[in-house]
Amino acid sequence: MDGVVEAWVTGWVVSRGAAPPEREPWGFTVDVGQLAQVSRHVFESLGDGVDEQLVRKVADGVTGTGVWLKVFQDPEVVGGWLGEGWWVDPEPGYLMTVPLAGAEGGPTLPEGYRKRVWSVGGVTRVLVAAPDGSLAARGQTAPTGATAVFDQIETAPAHRRLGLGSVVMRTLQAAAATAGADTGVLAGTPAGRALYESLGWHVAAPLTSAKFVGPDAG
Repeated sequence: MDGVVEAWVTGWVVSRGAAPPEREPWGFTVDVGQLAQVSRHVFESLGDGVDEQLVRKVADGVTGTGVWLKVFQDPEVVGGWLGEGWWVDPEPGYLMTVPLAGAEGGPTLPEGYRKRVWSVGGVTRVLVAAPDGSLAARGQTAPTGATAVFDQIETAPAHRRLGLGSVVMRTLQAAAATAGADTGVLAGTPAGRALYESLGWHVAAPLTSAKFVGPDAG
C-alpha cells in the first residue's frame, strides 16, 4: 500500500490527540507533549529501503530525553545504527494493513460481558466490560478518509482467550468501513500479531521503537 506510513501517522495523531505531523525530507515529526514521549520522528521508508545514514543523522541530532524514533526495520539492525544514550526496544513491532470492504461487527460476547461503542472528535472507541464491571477489553480507531488507524487495542490478562479481542477489532473495522475507510492500518506487537493475522491483517514491515534516554541514564 503506497503511503502506508503517512496514513498511520495521520490517523495516529487523531487517535492520540497529538500535534499535526510536520513533513520532513525523511518522514514526519510529531509533537506528542508527554514526559515519556515529547515527540517522535517517524521514517517513511520500509524495510531495506530505510537509509542507515539518514537514521544516524537524525538520531545524532537528538539531544533531549523523551524523543522517540520509529523506524520500519528490525531492531537488531537499527540498534547498531544508534549511538550512546539510545534505548532500543528489543521486541519488534509490525506495521500492518487490512482491506475493510465488507467488514461486519464481531461475534457474540460471552454471557455477562457488555460492549459499548461511542465516537468523540473523530475517534470511535469500543469498551468491553466484564460481568463485575471491570475493563475486559478495549480499542479505538481514527478514520481519516480512505484509511483508518486502529490503536490501543488491549485485552486484560484475566479475560484473554475468550474472543474479546476479535469482538473489539471486528466492531472497530465495521465502524471504520461505515465511516468511509477502505483500508485499516496499525502498529502491532508480537502478541497482537496473531490476532490481527487471524482477522485478515498483513505485515507491511517490521517496526523498531527507540527512545533517547541520555548518555548518563545508566
